[in-house]
Order: sequence, then C-alpha cells, then structure tokens
Amino acid sequence: MNYTPIINLSLANHEVPNLREQVGWGRRDQDYPALFERCNFWAGVRNESDQLIAFGYICGMGLEHGYMEDIIVHPQFQKKGIGVMVVRTLLTEAERVGLEIVTVSYEENKTNFYQAGGFTTGSGGLWQSKNK
Repeated sequence: MNYTPIINLSLANHEVPNLREQVGWGRRDQDYPALFERCNFWAGVRNESDQLIAFGYICGMGLEHGYMEDIIVHPQFQKKGIGVMVVRTLLTEAERVGLEIVTVSYEENKTNFYQAGGFTTGSGGLWQSKNK
C-alpha cells in the first residue's frame, strides 16, 4: 500500500492519543482538539483499514519560524520510511506557507532519522519546567 501523508488529515479527537499510547507515550487526551486549533498544520497517514498509523505537526506563530513536534509512527509500521515521509511532507508545507526556519528537538539516537528528513544537526538548549 502507498502510505501518503496528508496535510490536515481529518482526525477524531481520540486518534492521536491512541497512536501515542501505541508507541508507549502518554495519551494526553486533554491536548485534543486544542492542538488542532492551535498548531499551524499537521500531517497524518492512514493504513488500508483507515487506522491512523503516523502523525506529526508544526506549531508556532506562523511567521518565519515553526517547531516540529510529535512525529509518531505505529510500531507495526516503523522502519518503512513513513516517518521520514511525514517529516518531509511537513517541511514542504512549511516552505509552501512561508516558514523559513523549522526547528525540532530529539533524542540523540534519532539524529539519523531527522537528517534523512532534511534537518541539519546543530546545537541548542532545552528548558523544562520543574512542575512537570
């Protein structure tokens, strides 16, 4: 099957939390539908059974800079290039809408994945609330 990422794929509120849970992340049900209302755009991929198998989004002010987050691929569909396609689709859409810079934070073991998607590795910093 041809797994093609679709920008702003129509999604029910439970679909991304279900996918997050399947990869071992917290569901974060409270984030949906607010995320769809606040982010610039998202991309999703469905399988032949119409199940959401991949997701990611870019958020920001919509001016020059955006931030990519939550690139998720269902465990049964990982290592097939679907995640890289989601990243590239999001970057193509970013360019189309005029975002000139997109940043992403990731664990060191994901460097090759994001480089394959088009990112250049650089230095940066991370601040995290102690109230987490």
